[in-house]
Amino acid sequence: MKGLALSKEYYKEYAPRLLADFPQLKGKAAFGLVGEGSHCFGFDDAISRDHDFGPGFCIWLKNDDYKKYGKSLQSAYERLPHKFLGFEDINPTVSDRLGVFSIGDFYYKFLGTSVAPASNQDWFLLTETSLAVCTNGEVFSDPTGEFTQFRQTLLSFYPEDILRKKIAARAAIMSQAGQYNLLRLMKRNDKVGALLATARFTEATLSMMYLLNRRYMPFYKWAFYGSADLNVLKICRPLLIKLTDSSSLSETYQLAEKICHHVSKELQIQGLSNCNSDFLQDHLNDIMSGIKDPAFSSMHPMVDFSF
Repeated sequence: MKGLALSKEYYKEYAPRLLADFPQLKGKAAFGLVGEGSHCFGFDDAISRDHDFGPGFCIWLKNDDYKKYGKSLQSAYERLPHKFLGFEDINPTVSDRLGVFSIGDFYYKFLGTSVAPASNQDWFLLTETSLAVCTNGEVFSDPTGEFTQFRQTLLSFYPEDILRKKIAARAAIMSQAGQYNLLRLMKRNDKVGALLATARFTEATLSMMYLLNRRYMPFYKWAFYGSADLNVLKICRPLLIKLTDSSSLSETYQLAEKICHHVSKELQIQGLSNCNSDFLQDHLNDIMSGIKDPAFSSMHPMVDFSF
């Protein structure tokens, strides 16, 4: 049984009992499973169950309600059964992933702000992985809609200017690490440097795939696993697998070139660039020229504080 399904069944069984003891929160508390952990993304498997896996859910309250009832509700939540449907919350390593939160504090924990992003600058400073954490899982119920409203703002994805800025940064890294420096490192027989360049290229490629799918890339451990659900540039997944299995730096370089070819075509398909070159560096002017906000159009293409 997947962790998200287990959480939902646990919620159905025990959330009504909690609210029966706190009638003042009826119609006010939101319930769900969102946040850190593979089970929130639906990526969990048998290996995942060795820690931080078991029955439980999140409860989100408006800040005023949290101040009044947060501690007592948390105490009541902790008294709920720790075993359910044959699963038990054994080996917990993190104690603050489930239970009661104020809405503001929950988002602040991951984003560094308790207010939904409104400006380009707000969006630019938010990391992809944190945004992925705040928009995964499922909200089971939200009578007031306040938690969901913040969540829906994040799910609307980056504004066009910020999306272009991030795509330009990924294209710059991919061309620098995979198409330029990797070849030079091969000539120098610098295998460690080539490994680092390949890793940097791979991570930038995955981020590019997520961005072009209008999805947030999760924590690096799950970035490739989660890319199985992406439709745009899915042709790059088997190429990345081949890249890791490559028996020579020459083959690695050729695979990087193939990946960049597919990215180049997709940039053209999505109207982000009119350049026909497979060298992604050549696309930067077209990508950046579509940014209307002068504060971002004037930045160096590689600048991105959240990657």
